[in-house]
Amino acid sequence: MLVTAEPSDIDEGLTAARTGVERLCLVTREVRPVEELIRYVAGPEGMVVADLERKLPGRGAWLSATRGTLEQALREKAFSRAFRGKATAGTDLADVTERMLEKAALSALSLANKAGQVLTGTSRVSTALSEERVAALVHARDAAADGVRKLEGTAAALEAAGLKRPVRVDLFPGEQLDLALGRPNVVHAALLVHPASAGFLLRCMRLERWRSGRATG
Repeated sequence: MLVTAEPSDIDEGLTAARTGVERLCLVTREVRPVEELIRYVAGPEGMVVADLERKLPGRGAWLSATRGTLEQALREKAFSRAFRGKATAGTDLADVTERMLEKAALSALSLANKAGQVLTGTSRVSTALSEERVAALVHARDAAADGVRKLEGTAAALEAAGLKRPVRVDLFPGEQLDLALGRPNVVHAALLVHPASAGFLLRCMRLERWRSGRATG
């Protein structure tokens, strides 16, 4: 049976936060699945922090997981109201939250790499595509358009043949990919079909929703 959200600005603590599959957004007043929200709590020093994994103790306020919603909450001093004046939200909370989302996705990419599920280099990626083993194509945000076009053309051919097209990810510059994968000059990578790859893609979808205000799938 579906557990609906409580009509409240905040939950009553970690136990309450882990119950229910929907919550009320503090700003939009919309009831949404918890996967489309971010929980915020007051840290030990009274500063509001994002609780991405929904594991931090204390009462929590829920916001739709977009940068625009958080910026609106900051303008309207919504956290002060929700926490009854006992918490302060820093002006850089949106930037800090975005860095946390980026780190979560890149950490998941690193785990997929350690599990042997990431290939780099145009030739290796092309071979994996031809063998239909690729769940996602990752392109550095600063990759040359020609290289991206060639690999995406191969992916499009799979789709034209009635096969599942790999997800395209271009959220990170090459420097961040280098650090996550522990190798230099990463421009293109392929994630093979594997649970570790799925974990990375879920975090990428969350980061894309945060930036654009919508989920791309």
